[in-house]
Amino acid sequence: MMKIVTIIGARPQIIKAAALSRTIKQKFSQQITEIIVHTGQHYDENMSQVFFDELGIPEPNYNLNVGSDGHGKQTATMIVDIEEILVTENPQAIVLYGDTNSTLAGAIAASKIHIPVVHIEAGLRSFNKAMPEEINRIMCDHVSTLLFSPTKSGFSNLVSEGFLSIAKPPYSANNPKIYHCGDVMYDNSLYFSEIADAKANIIQKNNLIQNNFILATIHRNNNTDEPLRLNALFSALYKISETHKVDVVLPLHPRTAKLLDVNLNSDLLLKVKSSNYFKIIKPVSFLEMIALEKNCKIVMTDSGGVQKEAFYFEKPCVILRPETEWVELVQCGTAIIADADEQKIISCYDALTSKTDLQFQKLYGDGNAAEFICSEILEHLSKS
Repeated sequence: MMKIVTIIGARPQIIKAAALSRTIKQKFSQQITEIIVHTGQHYDENMSQVFFDELGIPEPNYNLNVGSDGHGKQTATMIVDIEEILVTENPQAIVLYGDTNSTLAGAIAASKIHIPVVHIEAGLRSFNKAMPEEINRIMCDHVSTLLFSPTKSGFSNLVSEGFLSIAKPPYSANNPKIYHCGDVMYDNSLYFSEIADAKANIIQKNNLIQNNFILATIHRNNNTDEPLRLNALFSALYKISETHKVDVVLPLHPRTAKLLDVNLNSDLLLKVKSSNYFKIIKPVSFLEMIALEKNCKIVMTDSGGVQKEAFYFEKPCVILRPETEWVELVQCGTAIIADADEQKIISCYDALTSKTDLQFQKLYGDGNAAEFICSEILEHLSKS
């Protein structure tokens, strides 16, 4: 029986981990034992526990409860705690997702004691090292043994950085194997789509008209912490909603909620709060988010995950960041980068909602990425 340790620390990682945990339970239960470690990097009942309950993920074997802190202190605490768990559990591999501080901490802890690192969502690049996530993902990739990229561009990025497109086993951090395998989030979206239809009543609860509302999310530090950017984003959303008489649904991330009263212009805040079209709601569950994505007219977001989910459900997307790791969305014309430029956000909305020929190609695999990943881990690391 092979043992793996899975590290999760934030809401997107919990959702991604659901695909692998479900696949292990359904198809590899006699071959793989999964130990789940929740670092508690981001913890909020609405943002964390509900996802375990709703997605059927096993409760974590360990919860480190590190909480929020500066990058250095938070990451250092996680490295120490994760290393102790790895020594105790002695797994054949550690599985890491994405690009959070939990990802970086897991990569450092495991690589130092020679436990193979499996990185899911490898190769993604914004080419902006001012983003903490960019540092995390690059450093994780370069100590990993098996690297699973969800996109062709991610695979190409790894080759550009010196990874061999074809390597021969046995694989190690010195001789890594890279894959273009499809996206575990696409696996999840397909699996949970029908469940969301049956369980989520969020559309009716908020009196929304199908295919006639904007779904918006804002949570990245550079958007929430910088008043000029936050005001530009909310001003654009407000003007679009008033001009087109269309609802804006904004599930408010706890971070953004805390900063609205501080960083948003008081007049604009009053307009938003008194608007008939602006619906600021509490954080939503994964199934509720799928229901909103499937039923909206357009998505406007600074979230990488939500950009992709919009694409899965064939919705155009305005990206509220200066760049995206999911470059193929922009290349195929279903998403446009607007950053925090008020006028550009408005013009991007107009351009995307007036298009009738958007093409949503099959960019993210066939919905079986998790099964492929499990098979490769078993084949190449079970005896390491």
